[in-house]
Amino acid sequence: MEPTPLVLAGARGHGRWHLENIRRLTAQGLVRLAGVCELTPLTAEELGDGLGTPEQSADLADLVTRTGARIAIICTPIHTHADLALAAAGRGAHLLLEKPPTPSYAEFTRMSEGLYRLGTACQIGFQSLGSHALTAIRKLISDGAIGEVTGIGAAGAWARDEDYYTRAPWAGHRSLDGRDVIDGVLTNPLAHAVATALRIDGADRAEDIESIELELFQANDIEADDTSCVRLRTARATTVTVAATLCAEQPGEPYVLIHGDRGRITFWYKLDRVLLERPGHEPETTDHPRTDLLENLAAHLRDGTELLVPPHRTGAFMRVVEAIRTAPDPVRLPADAWRTQPGIGAAPSAKRRVVPGIDRLVAAGAERLALYSELRAPWAAPPAEVPHT
Repeated sequence: MEPTPLVLAGARGHGRWHLENIRRLTAQGLVRLAGVCELTPLTAEELGDGLGTPEQSADLADLVTRTGARIAIICTPIHTHADLALAAAGRGAHLLLEKPPTPSYAEFTRMSEGLYRLGTACQIGFQSLGSHALTAIRKLISDGAIGEVTGIGAAGAWARDEDYYTRAPWAGHRSLDGRDVIDGVLTNPLAHAVATALRIDGADRAEDIESIELELFQANDIEADDTSCVRLRTARATTVTVAATLCAEQPGEPYVLIHGDRGRITFWYKLDRVLLERPGHEPETTDHPRTDLLENLAAHLRDGTELLVPPHRTGAFMRVVEAIRTAPDPVRLPADAWRTQPGIGAAPSAKRRVVPGIDRLVAAGAERLALYSELRAPWAAPPAEVPHT
């Protein structure tokens, strides 16, 4: 079979990860990079070896037409996703669209309906949902390994330097030039924690969410939130709570914790690692492979393999995005609630903001399915339930 031609829109920043993945799949003969869409063309050094000489253009629709690409990978600012997805699909390309799909539920609906009318296959870039660990976890649950599931928690304690929010004009914004962006900790950097917890519960469609509670905070000098938590009630009567921060004291691997009345399962989703703990048994740790989402999309186009993350399987996540979009602005933490310390970046001048005690609060949120205010964080106000339709 001939390699599937594709174009990459947004090859810098996180797009570099996609470029390396394309290089890997090109070496296997599965895909061919036909074009790169960037406002400023990539240099030969940025492109590297093994990818040939793809066409370059700042016009994605025209690039798809000229190259005959069957796939367009869209890794551009959040608020450009819907328009670029529809433009590429209108020229015949199927899509791998970075998360979050869009910054609002209205844009998500507009895009999804447009892609459906065009007959476009679309994969949303939640890479953790390609993990085979999800199947293993569901089997453990269905086999009764931890008894009845009593709730699902997720915890993400990450660190980002202050210059993370100056890397692009839209970074750390809720809106920009009148357009929604919603670049917060739960909607972008740790969005996988939300989406993965919902997928494990089997509650990833829009209609699967019954209620949403939010607490949004910011230690950094930004519009969006960097330290937040959300508690969901799903149609399966499951409580799902996600606590996250980009101001950790000691950054660690994010995880999802499935509580049962006879044990629990911990899933470190970036590592594809599962820990089963049950009274009277030794802890059991297993590592699992992962299906790459671009490979899965190419297989779908080639032989009809089922897509792992089509748009409708991210509808519940988009309900969370919409709740954050329509919520009051994040609460600014008082100056005595955070400190500045050297950053994690290579630059000697790098610095970051740290919220003392936040690592413990994030872990406790996942453990107790509680919000920051319920954990008595001194800077957290009581939660507000978000109207949900």
